Amino acid sequence: MKKHYLNLVAFLILLGLFSFKVTAQTWEISTNSRDNYNGVTLANGRIGLVSSSRLFTVTDIVLNGVYDRESPEGVSRIVRGPNFTNLQISIDGKQISDNNITNWNQCLNMKEAYLQTNAETDKAKISYSLRALRNLPYMGMIVVEITPKTDLLLNVNNLTEFPEELNNTKTQYKLLKDADIELPVYTSQAKSRTFMQDLSTCTAFLFDDKRPLIETIYTASHYQAMGFKKELKKNEKYRFALVGAVCSSRNFVNPKDEAERMAVFALQSGIDYLISGHNREWNRLWQSDIVIEGDDEAQRDIRLALYNLYSFAGENTRLSIPPMGLSTVTGYNGHVFWDTELWMYPPLLLFNSEMARSCIDYRYDRLPIAMQRASMFGYKGCMYPWESDDSGEEATPTWCLTGTFEHHITADIGIAFWNYYCVSKDVKWLKDEGYTVLKNVADFWVSRAEKNSDGSYSIKNVVGANEFAPNVDDNAFTNGSAKTALECAIKAAKVLKLDYDKRWKEVADNICFHYMEDGVMKENSKYAGEIIKQADVNLLSYPLNILSDKHNMKINLDYYSKKIYEDGPAMGNAILAILYAKLGDAENAYEFFKKSYQPNKRTPFGVLSESAFSNNPYFCTGAGGLLQTILFGFGGLSITDNGIIQQDAILPPHWKSLTLKGIGIDKKTYTVK
Repeated sequence: MKKHYLNLVAFLILLGLFSFKVTAQTWEISTNSRDNYNGVTLANGRIGLVSSSRLFTVTDIVLNGVYDRESPEGVSRIVRGPNFTNLQISIDGKQISDNNITNWNQCLNMKEAYLQTNAETDKAKISYSLRALRNLPYMGMIVVEITPKTDLLLNVNNLTEFPEELNNTKTQYKLLKDADIELPVYTSQAKSRTFMQDLSTCTAFLFDDKRPLIETIYTASHYQAMGFKKELKKNEKYRFALVGAVCSSRNFVNPKDEAERMAVFALQSGIDYLISGHNREWNRLWQSDIVIEGDDEAQRDIRLALYNLYSFAGENTRLSIPPMGLSTVTGYNGHVFWDTELWMYPPLLLFNSEMARSCIDYRYDRLPIAMQRASMFGYKGCMYPWESDDSGEEATPTWCLTGTFEHHITADIGIAFWNYYCVSKDVKWLKDEGYTVLKNVADFWVSRAEKNSDGSYSIKNVVGANEFAPNVDDNAFTNGSAKTALECAIKAAKVLKLDYDKRWKEVADNICFHYMEDGVMKENSKYAGEIIKQADVNLLSYPLNILSDKHNMKINLDYYSKKIYEDGPAMGNAILAILYAKLGDAENAYEFFKKSYQPNKRTPFGVLSESAFSNNPYFCTGAGGLLQTILFGFGGLSITDNGIIQQDAILPPHWKSLTLKGIGIDKKTYTVK
C-alpha cells in the first residue's frame, strides 16, 4: 500500500499537481504552508543551518568535517553543534508562538543565500532572515524586524538548545570589558556523544542604535538565557540581530575562546557590515551560473541545485562534501563517498576550481592512510575507503560489503586528480601533489588486477556501482574506471617527463570486458539481465568515454535504461539524459533530465531526496547529476586533456537558449541557441 501511494505521489509531482509556490523571480522559492515541511539548508562550507517551520529557530546545526561515533561501538558520524538560534520573543508579556500567529510564510533567496520568514500577531508584524555567513564561515546570523501595530513592550531572550546526544552541557552569560567598551556575550559548551569533540558556541545581540540593557535569566539550575527588553512605538520598525559562532576542537585548540572572539568581532562590526560581506561573497560565487531562457521552472530547479552545491562546498578548506551535504547528520553519517568525485566534483571543477581543489586536497591529506589500507589487504599503492570520515580510514559499518569490496572509489579519485590538472594546467601542483596520488592509484590497480591465460587482466571479487551484485568479477564500471585511472597516471608522467611502470599500460590496454551476443557490454562477467541499482555500464560512455562511438553508446543505453531499478538513486537517470543529449535526442534527454530529479523534490522548497520514494533531503549527489546533465549534456562541454571544450550542444525543444557563465580558470561563457 505504501509503495502504491508513493508511486502516486511521484506521478503527481511529475504532472505538476503537487506544486511548489514559486515567485515570478527565478532566484526565489516561497511557501505559506508548513505541511510536510522539509527544511532548506543555509550553509557556507563549514556549518549548515537546517531551516525549521518553527519560529526563530533551526532544526540542526551540522559541522562539516567534525565527527564522533554514532554510539560507543559504532562507526563515526558527523556532529551536530549546540543550537544557538533559539529566540523566545514576547509582546506585552505574551510569547509569540506557532499557535498565535497568522500569515506565516517563508522565502528562500538563493542569490543572496538567506531564508526570510514573515508572520503577524494581533500587535505586530514580524520578519526575520537567517544566514550562514559566507564571509565568516563559523558563524550564522538571524536578523529580526518588528513593526508594531500599537505601542508595546518587546521582550527577547535567547537560550541554547543542545541535541540530545551531547554531554556536559553548560551555558554562561558574560560581560566582557576592554577599557570603557562592554561586550555582552552568551557562551555554551558541550562534549560530543563519546567525548571525542569539544563544542562551543557564542552568541551576541547586535543593534542599529543604542544597545538596550542585556540581562541574563536562569531557566534551569545550570542553564542561562540572555535577553533584553525594549519599548516600541506604533509603526516604528525595530531591527536587531542575533549572531552566533560555533567552533569545535577539530578546528581549534581552544574552541570556546575562538567562538567568543568571533562573537566580539561581530559585535564591533555591526549588522550591515556582516550582511554586505556575506552578499559580496555570494555575488562572487554567482558569477559562475547557468541561465536558461524559455523554462523558468527548470531555471529555478537548476539554481537550487547549484545553490546547494555552493553552500556545501568551501574554498581552501581541505574538506569534501558528504552525499547529503550539510543538511543532516544521519544521511550516511556524513561520510564522504564516490558521490563527491564522480557527481558533485565535475560541476564544481567547471564553476569554482578552488572549491574543487578543496575536495581533492581532502583526498591528498589522507593518502598515507590509503596507502596503509592497501598494504593491509596485500596490495600496492593506495586504496581509499568506500566511506571516509576525518581520519581517512574505512568508516563503513563492518557488516556492509561495500566497505571491503567497492574499490572503484580509488580509480574515481585518480580520475578527479587528473581532471583537475586538465582544467587548471597547474604543472607545479601536478608535480608536488597530483602525481603522487595518481602514481599510487595506478600501482594499486596493477597489484589488484589478475592476469588471465590469454594475456587479459581481470579484477575479481568486487562490488561495483551496481551494488545489487556483490562480489562479482570484472564489473564493467570498476574495470572501466581502473583503465581510465591507469591511463591518467601515464599522461601525468608524460607531462612531467617521468618514467613510469610499463605494467600500467599493459593492464590498461588489456583489462577485461564481457559482452552479450548482440554487442551489449555485460555489467559483470556473469550478468544475465538482472535489474541493476544504478548506472554502471553506461558510465563507460560518460564520463569515462570508453564506449564513445554512437553505436556502442546507443545499444548499451537502450538496454540498460530498462534495467535500472525504479527506486534507485537520482543520478542514474542523469547519466541517461547526458547520453541521449550526446546522441542528439533532445526529447529523450529532457525526459530523463526531468526524471532524474522531479520525483525527488520535497515540499515546500523542492529540496531533493535520494530517490523518488525516499525522504532524506538534501541529496547533493542528485544535484551534481542534474547539473552535469546541463553542462555535459545540453551544454555540450567536455573535460579533455587539452582543457574544457564545447561540441555537439543541444537544447530541449522549448528552450530558447542556454548560457553557461564563468566556466573554467579563465571564466569563459558558453551559449547554446
